[in-house]
Amino acid sequence: MEVAYALTCAGSDPSGGAGIQVDLRTFAALGTWGLSAVTALTAQSPSRVRTVVPVDPALLASQVEVLLEAFPVGAVKTGMLGSAAVAGAIADSLPPGIPLVVDPVMTATSGGRLTDPQAVAVMLDRLVPRAALLTPNLPEAAILLGRPVRTLDEMREAAEALMALGARAVLVKGGHARGDEVVDLLVDERGALPLSAPRFPYDVHGSGCCLSAAVAAGLARGWSLRQAVQNGKAVVTVAIAGAIVAPDGRRMANPQPPNRAPAGCSRLPAPREASLGRRGDKTVR
Repeated sequence: MEVAYALTCAGSDPSGGAGIQVDLRTFAALGTWGLSAVTALTAQSPSRVRTVVPVDPALLASQVEVLLEAFPVGAVKTGMLGSAAVAGAIADSLPPGIPLVVDPVMTATSGGRLTDPQAVAVMLDRLVPRAALLTPNLPEAAILLGRPVRTLDEMREAAEALMALGARAVLVKGGHARGDEVVDLLVDERGALPLSAPRFPYDVHGSGCCLSAAVAAGLARGWSLRQAVQNGKAVVTVAIAGAIVAPDGRRMANPQPPNRAPAGCSRLPAPREASLGRRGDKTVR
């Protein structure tokens, strides 16, 4: 049996709702064997981050190196980096040629800070130029560029600016925008591709981790970037629809294969290409 392997370099969430825990569940849902290198230990619940302790950079580098020696890794994703030293250790350890998905995790949905500004600078300088895909949400895109990102036009401009820093493609996630639908915008060398899905009336812990992990799993299986992103959008939509309600009331992403809705949920329609409004064409070249 041929096995596809994907590696996540991210923080540990003891609640199981985000970080490496939801990454590994997402990989498994997509038939990909998950490998993990822990960047940080945290004390957190779905609604509160109490403590973040970055892993020793030498230990992190050793985790990555031993996994790359032992497994034919088809794709890597990064999540919470924690510190500049941790971000640098990942950059030093990853060989060229492996597709890299960079999820620029900076704060938890609950508001806790997860990555310091120095780590963000290293990410921009050393990881973004190697990224097959960068996946910021609207607040993260605004931090990376130092300007507000709110509308679909501003999302496209932000993606193009981030591609100018070296990323081969950027998926700007629209979950923080308003409207009945969530429109994410993928920009690559082919142009801009908006993807729309229903908006649910609640926030979900770990949804961004789930999406970037699903894309990495698709790339590890040899899919094209657009195929991996469209499938990732479907996966996270189902994970949000069937989110688990924690005892504290927060919901946690519940990844499932995109063609199987969670118990109690009807099957959802696949994400569809959305209009770019006044530009008319769905794909802007």
